[in-house]
Amino acid sequence: MTRDLETATDREHLRRVAIDPISRVEGHGKVTLLLDEAGQVHEARLHIVEFRGFEAFIEGRPYWEIPVMVQRLCGICPVSHHLAAAKALDYVVGAVPVTATADKMRRLMHYGQILQSHALHFFHLASPDLLFGFDAPATQRNIAGVIAAHPDIARQGVGLRRFGQSVIAATAGKRIHGTAAVPGGINRHLSATDRDALLAEAGTMVAWSQAAVQLVRRLHEADPALYDRFGCVPASLMSLVRADGAMELYDGQLRLRAADGTVLRDGVPSHTYMDFITEAVKPWSYMKFPYVTDMGPEAGWYKVGPLARVQNCDFIPTPLAELERRAFRDYTQGRIQHASLAYHWARMIEMLHAAEVIRDLLPDPDLTAGERMAGGPRAPAGVGVIEAPRGTLIHHYWVGEDDLVRWCNLIVSTTHNNEAMNRAVREVARRELDGRQLTEGLLNHIEVAIRAFDPCLSCATHALGKMPLEVRLLDAAGECIDTRVRDS
Repeated sequence: MTRDLETATDREHLRRVAIDPISRVEGHGKVTLLLDEAGQVHEARLHIVEFRGFEAFIEGRPYWEIPVMVQRLCGICPVSHHLAAAKALDYVVGAVPVTATADKMRRLMHYGQILQSHALHFFHLASPDLLFGFDAPATQRNIAGVIAAHPDIARQGVGLRRFGQSVIAATAGKRIHGTAAVPGGINRHLSATDRDALLAEAGTMVAWSQAAVQLVRRLHEADPALYDRFGCVPASLMSLVRADGAMELYDGQLRLRAADGTVLRDGVPSHTYMDFITEAVKPWSYMKFPYVTDMGPEAGWYKVGPLARVQNCDFIPTPLAELERRAFRDYTQGRIQHASLAYHWARMIEMLHAAEVIRDLLPDPDLTAGERMAGGPRAPAGVGVIEAPRGTLIHHYWVGEDDLVRWCNLIVSTTHNNEAMNRAVREVARRELDGRQLTEGLLNHIEVAIRAFDPCLSCATHALGKMPLEVRLLDAAGECIDTRVRDS
């Protein structure tokens, strides 16, 4: 539906408009639009303009350093990389499964990460657009504006993120870049003091999460003409699910569901992802474009993240979140919801699920005592897959007999969503910008579509090889006087 806006046919005679940088997202990216004299859009692209390269410089490092190193990919979702790496390296040290204590501590850490990340994105980054409108003044469309106009909403958002960060600190050792998950298990227990402090707040966090779900649900129901069509690009959905079909954010097997709701693949072992997914490269972005191999790049692209997970599972294994999942499904009479803004509703349902899991898991005695480490016969490689806040995250390592990493492959959540984000950008450009006088508010519509996916752009670019390069020469006044481009 949106493929025709990927590459214009007469690019040199078109006017270029850039949104650079994209605001209120993690990392650095830009959008370029090519328009003719009538303002019609001929090309719309989301560019990821930074390169991280972790796949290359992890090589040669001792495997036990990796769970701590990969956290430096991101300050927003370090726990996800920490746990995915530890899960992959559990196979290398023969610790599959890990002990009950290690499994539960990691899960508690992970759900703290889900809760804090979802709260940060919705309340701080996305809610200004939803509460004030996409065309509201930029001076109002920010967290300070939310605090001024909706102090209770802002207070609960800040409190939810703080609680999630406290869960991480109690399990990982510190709020950002902790060290608790190690190959084979965990290096600490939860202290009774931390457990009691978290339990004292857990009920309030569940209630505030319920309020957040109701807030975004009311926004949808108040303006379905906007929420049901904005950035709507039908696609397949991919996520982990539990063996019984339940939502599973820490461990599980891959499920792929078609845009019409049909399950296309089920029970796919996560370690076979290389037989399932191909990563394509395009000359105008540092970020790859994954697709399901046997479906091909045109039909095989998919979405991941909250919108995929809430609709891909058969049920959510906590009662309050499950009720909200059913309400989400009833809103479309059981049809798959593809509009980009529905990500926010699904995200808040997951935040409620995380709050319930944390509340129910905290009293478990295995968290404060029990065997922390497991081990067994060594293996040369391991794959760790986890559902990060933004979607399915894959870490894959080969380790030599000298304990040094020989090879690494990362497919990050935002990378999975690359094609979907580009298509959402083109759909919004066609509907909202085509033939109109561009304003800051109209251009913000493009950013709203991108923000709905909660992209972590700095996490998503790692592979060396066929990379594009653009060099611009600016004069003293900042005007571009020359450009050189190297395509892949």
